[in-house]
Amino acid sequence: MPLIKESDVTILVRDMDKAIAFYLSLGLTLQNRWGNHYARVVTTGITLGLHPANDVPTTGSGSVSVGFMVDDINEAKTLLEQHQIAFDYRDGKSGKFLNFNDLDGTVLYFMQPGY
Repeated sequence: MPLIKESDVTILVRDMDKAIAFYLSLGLTLQNRWGNHYARVVTTGITLGLHPANDVPTTGSGSVSVGFMVDDINEAKTLLEQHQIAFDYRDGKSGKFLNFNDLDGTVLYFMQPGY
């Protein structure tokens, strides 16, 4: 029996309510919430833990980014535009990318792989 049964990528946030609303607007689902202490939002293949930053500065994600694979980059673009989330489009060797940040500067992206 494996020791690890689940994992979270934890993101430090300044405002739990706003962070949850942001990730729900991207299509993730709220799995659990423990007041303003911790929340888990999920989508296929990943669970993101949202944790209050308290006195820790939220200056983005450093060298870590979280990617969400999509079948239609244009649908993802429309979603970001509907929620007025700024993004950069890039057509790379491995696919099409929409790079954006959450409210606390965490680097996120949608990717339509180039098959």
